[in-house]
Order: sequence, then structure tokens, then C-alpha cells
Amino acid sequence: MYWPVLIVSAVLEAVWATALGYSEGFSELVPTIVFFVALVGSMAGLAYAMRGIPIGTAYAVWTGLGAALTVTYAITFGGESASVLKVIFLAGIIGCVIGLKLVHSREEREAEASGAPPIPDV
Repeated sequence: MYWPVLIVSAVLEAVWATALGYSEGFSELVPTIVFFVALVGSMAGLAYAMRGIPIGTAYAVWTGLGAALTVTYAITFGGESASVLKVIFLAGIIGCVIGLKLVHSREEREAEASGAPPIPDV
């Protein structure tokens, strides 16, 4: 359950980062409200996910996915120019996030097989 929460939290990070840009220094009401709601949800989700995912992995996934989604949104809706290199590097971020998930899953399976105590579910 920790990984889906972390992914949703990263999406909310992209939402609050984008809303922050639209808030015009918190002078626009709706984007400002969206910013604060998404910020609280994103941080709460990250905090929850860190109960079952190592802090370094969780933070790397959260920032990486959030940044990739924010840039993708900006490119899609014209706020930022697209280039082949940007697409390659964004794909690299996503690939690294997938790699971190796979490594974490493998480490959990190895710990279970060796009889080591499981990663705590808090």
C-alpha cells in the first residue's frame, strides 16, 4: 500500500508545483487553494509512504516523479518547450523510479527468504 500512496503523493507534488506557478504569488484565489490542498496531501502521503519505504528511496521517487510530471505538464500545455533531450531525460527519471521500485521489491523478497524480520508495516 505504500507505493501507490507514494505515486499519488508525487502526482500531488506536480499539482501543487503547477498551481504555485498559476497562483501569481498567491494573488489568485483558486490556484492558491489548489496549491495548499495539494501540498498538504502530498506531504501527508510522502510521510505515510516513508513508514514502509526507506526515506532515501521514497524521497527520490517523490521528487523525481513530481518533477517529471511537472515538466511534462508544462511541455504539454505550452509553458515550456519540448526537445529530444528533455524527453530522453524525463524517460530516464521514470526508468530510475521503476528501478528503485524493483530493487525495493527484490530486497523485501530476499529479506523474507533469509528469515530476516520483515520491513515494518506501521
